[in-house]
Amino acid sequence: MRTRIRNQALFVIALGCLLSAAGCGSRSGESESKMTSYSAGEHPADTAELFSVPQEQMSHVQIATVEKSSLPRVLRLTGAVAYNGFKTTQVFTAVGGPVQEILVAPGAMVRAGQPLLVVSSPDFSVARSAYIKARSTFQLADKNYQRSRDLFEHHAIAERDLQQAESDRAAAQADLQSSEDAMRVLGIQDPEGSVKNPTKLTSRATVIAPVSGEITERLVGPGQLLQANTTQCFTISDMSTVWILVNVYQNDLQYVHMGDDVAITTDAYPDTFHGKISFLSPALDPNTRTLQARIVTPNPGLKLKKDMYVNATVQAGKITDALTVPDAAVLRDTENQPFVYALTRANQFSRQSVTVGDSHNGRTQVTSGLKPGQRIAGDGSLFLQFKNSLQH
Repeated sequence: MRTRIRNQALFVIALGCLLSAAGCGSRSGESESKMTSYSAGEHPADTAELFSVPQEQMSHVQIATVEKSSLPRVLRLTGAVAYNGFKTTQVFTAVGGPVQEILVAPGAMVRAGQPLLVVSSPDFSVARSAYIKARSTFQLADKNYQRSRDLFEHHAIAERDLQQAESDRAAAQADLQSSEDAMRVLGIQDPEGSVKNPTKLTSRATVIAPVSGEITERLVGPGQLLQANTTQCFTISDMSTVWILVNVYQNDLQYVHMGDDVAITTDAYPDTFHGKISFLSPALDPNTRTLQARIVTPNPGLKLKKDMYVNATVQAGKITDALTVPDAAVLRDTENQPFVYALTRANQFSRQSVTVGDSHNGRTQVTSGLKPGQRIAGDGSLFLQFKNSLQH
C-alpha cells in the first residue's frame, strides 16, 4: 500500500515536471534533446530499445540489484472434493421386488440399523415362512431329545434311541440357525421378534442402513423393481472428513511427499481448510501427464461438497539461490506480461521481459530474463513507465 502511494506521488511529480517543461520553450528544448528519438521504422514497444531520464529526475528512481536469496517453495494445485472412500458405503437391497415406500431423503443423517425404504418382496415372505418352520421343528426335536434322555436314564429305551433323538435335535438346530441367518441378511436383526409380533403384510421387507452417516445419494424411486443383491438404493457417507483429489505436474513430483500439510481454499467460502497428503498414485495420467494426490481434510460444518472445485497450497521446502527483485520492480504490459526496467548506463534504461515466480517478504522470484548482479529500477519503475510512454 505504501509502495502504491509512493508510485502515485511520483506519477504526479513527473506529470508536473513535464507540464512545466512544456510551458518553457528553452527548458522544453533542453529536455527533448536528452530524450531518445525513434525513426518511423522502429517499434516503440520493442523491449530492446533504450530511453534516457534527465539526471535531475533520477532521484525519483530507486536502483535495485538482482540478488540471490532463499524463498519458500509453494506449490499451487487444483482439484475437486470427493467422498472419503473409507467412510462411504453403497447400500444394496438383499431382496427383490417393487419399492413400496421410501423413508429417507438425500441430506438426511441416519444411524446404523435405521430403516431406509420398504420393499414388497416375496423373497422375504419365503424366508420368514422357512424360519417359522425351522423354529417349530427344532422345538419339537428338543422336546423329543429331553424326553429320550429322561427315559434312557430310567433304562426305558436303548442308547441307540437316545442318539437318534440327539441327532434329530442337532439337524433341526442347524436348519434354525440357517433360517435365522437368512432373515438377518434380509435386514431382520431379531427373527424371533418378527414371529412374536407379526405384521399384517408378511411380504414387507425393510432395507436398513448398514452404517451411520449422511444420505448423499438416492438411486431408486417409488414403485421401482429392485433386484436382490444387484440394485444400489443409496449412498451413505460420513462427511465429517472428505478427500481432495489434486493433480501434481511431473516436474513438481520431487517436492510432494506423504504427510505434507496442505491448505485448501474454495471460491464458495472465505474459510481455509487444512489437510494432509495421504496417498500418491503409483502412475501418471497418460493424457494430462499429472499424478493424482489424495488429501484427507476435516470438513467442519460439512461445507465441502462432492465435486466442488478447490485450490490446494503445499509448502514444499525452500528454493535456494533464487534470483529475486523488489516487488515494485515488476510491471505488466497491456497483455499482462511482466517486465522490468534494466539500467544500462548512468541514466539510461531498457525494458526487459522476465518470467516471474512467487513473491515473499516484498521480493519476487525471477526465473528467466535477468542475471545476478544486474541493476534494475525498483521503487519508481512506474515513473519510468510513464516517462517512456511520453517519449513515444
